Amino acid sequence: MYNIRKLTSQLYWIGGNDRRLALFENVYPIPEGVSYNAYLSVGEETVLFDTVDHAVSGIFFDNLAHLLDGRKLDYIIVNHMEPDHCATLADTVLRYPEAKIVCNAKTVAMIKQFFDFDIDSRAQVIKEGDTLTIGGHTYAFVMAPMVHWPEAMVTFDVTDGILFSADAFGTFGAVSGSIFAHDVDFENRHLDEARRYYTNIVGKYGPQVAALLKKAGGLDIKMVCPLHGWVLDGEQIGWFVDKYQKWATYTPEEKGVLIVYGSVYGGTENAAEILAVMLAEKGITKVAVYDASATHVSYLLSEAFKYSHLVFAASTYNAGIFTPVENLLTDLAAHSMQNRTVGLIQNGSWAPMSGKLMNEQVSGMKNMTVLEPVVTLRSTVSEQTVSELAALADAIAASMN
Repeated sequence: MYNIRKLTSQLYWIGGNDRRLALFENVYPIPEGVSYNAYLSVGEETVLFDTVDHAVSGIFFDNLAHLLDGRKLDYIIVNHMEPDHCATLADTVLRYPEAKIVCNAKTVAMIKQFFDFDIDSRAQVIKEGDTLTIGGHTYAFVMAPMVHWPEAMVTFDVTDGILFSADAFGTFGAVSGSIFAHDVDFENRHLDEARRYYTNIVGKYGPQVAALLKKAGGLDIKMVCPLHGWVLDGEQIGWFVDKYQKWATYTPEEKGVLIVYGSVYGGTENAAEILAVMLAEKGITKVAVYDASATHVSYLLSEAFKYSHLVFAASTYNAGIFTPVENLLTDLAAHSMQNRTVGLIQNGSWAPMSGKLMNEQVSGMKNMTVLEPVVTLRSTVSEQTVSELAALADAIAASMN
């Protein structure tokens, strides 16, 4: 049975939710599921904006058939070719063979890689700055390369001020009835997952996101329809764009401290917890402490994008960095982490090396300031360690002023 949401007099959400999938892209945990959004305009002519993942194909085709109600599908606009959005494209073409496919040249090439239907006879190829008037609506097309695939683009309905933003402005989480962000206390309920979605999926491509935001800044946007998560309108748009501006430029959202530790037998954990208390006693209330061994790296990456100061505490392990912390540092570098102030804590029972190695990894990232001292403990926290932790807490506090 169909299950749709009306967004405007002519525009409908016709996507679906997947609450069974454990790992998005087979990498990222999504305990609250994910939505796959598609949209249909039913004006003088019918326009479908993207399709969906196979997981929700049943409800998608029920929704599409219900709204078309025997009418033909005139156009399919393909903004993004990732399979969670295009997996049902071939089936849609099979059901609605008269539909024209509006896309850019790179998308045509990708369609040929994924499918074997005749795209050349159906494609209406557009490029940056082109407009197309369909059924009383004028659509403008803006290329968004590497946000986060090379063929990605966004479509702007000039007539109604609606931006179909592809993967931009999306979030993890299944949609529970309410489709508009303003109905669900988005900032308190979903911002963390929106940040985790952005940082892990798109975070590496900050300059490309910034370029897209600059282009979008000249548009009179009244509504944003992403391919995952909630639809934005009103004040939500400016608020979320501001978050994207920070994330795209690797600017911390908040002055605060993220402490991530990797501890084998508890000594390093103890040092991290002591430092957290010292910071709190100095009036630094925004402190988040995580065990790298117990927390998926996608959450740690997201938190690193949030806070201004990062502290990495790691045991020396096989003459290297304790593996979970090493993996985090590698992931941060892969996602172009920059513009942070960093503290380091190392542990080694006979030959502490993790501090030196962590320093090397952090120093390889852009505009990262490593504070002194690098705290060293041997097996367990000693009075000397406490003195060094106090000095590091002082350095963190001073750098926040």
